[in-house]
Amino acid sequence: MIKKINLLLCDTFPGLLPESIPSHESMFFDLFRPINPDLTFDICRVLEGELPEQLETDTLYLIPGSNNAAYDDLPWIFTLQDWIRKAAARKVPLVGICFGHQLIAQALGGCVERFPGGWGVGIREMGVLDADLLPYFPDRKMRLIVNHHDQVTRLPEGAIPIATSDFCRYEGFRIGHHILTFQGHPEFTVDYERHLILNHAENEDATVKQRALETLVTLRPQGNIVAKFLIGFF
Repeated sequence: MIKKINLLLCDTFPGLLPESIPSHESMFFDLFRPINPDLTFDICRVLEGELPEQLETDTLYLIPGSNNAAYDDLPWIFTLQDWIRKAAARKVPLVGICFGHQLIAQALGGCVERFPGGWGVGIREMGVLDADLLPYFPDRKMRLIVNHHDQVTRLPEGAIPIATSDFCRYEGFRIGHHILTFQGHPEFTVDYERHLILNHAENEDATVKQRALETLVTLRPQGNIVAKFLIGFF
């Protein structure tokens, strides 16, 4: 049973968070605490050289998003990849979200690339591929808020895709029952995604932004259901 979530923060997103969101980690507190108020959280600031020294089977280690790319030539990214390989070998519960999804794939032998099809943004509906997800998504569809330019283009050995869409082939994957990843952001709210599109996407295509804003009205994200699945999966 998961008793604690260790957030391995890979960015603080300075200047991006509205006043209503005090910190990046607060979005994960708001996501998981309604599911289990007894969960505790540890924070490791990876950019400052912090990584968990002890690996525990009752702790979920979660690598969230970043403004950096998995393939960026940065020392902390190489160090984090080494830690991922150690965690995978120990088979502790490991989750990747967006950048974390991509970096776990890359660290374990997969491939991450800039997607030539452009920016993935808004709420995206994807098809569920893995039977473990079906009790949570019986219609075989899952909707998550997304915000990414990169994609996993090759899975690591032993990885099983859990969801897919026309825009992104690998919306997530799992390895056994100790690694689970999602390209989408279960922690994002509609208001936060709208804030990013309207205030921090000056160089993006206007048509793409408008379509993304429309999805925030017509679709309902299911991040809370994904969070329940995450806790139950391990």
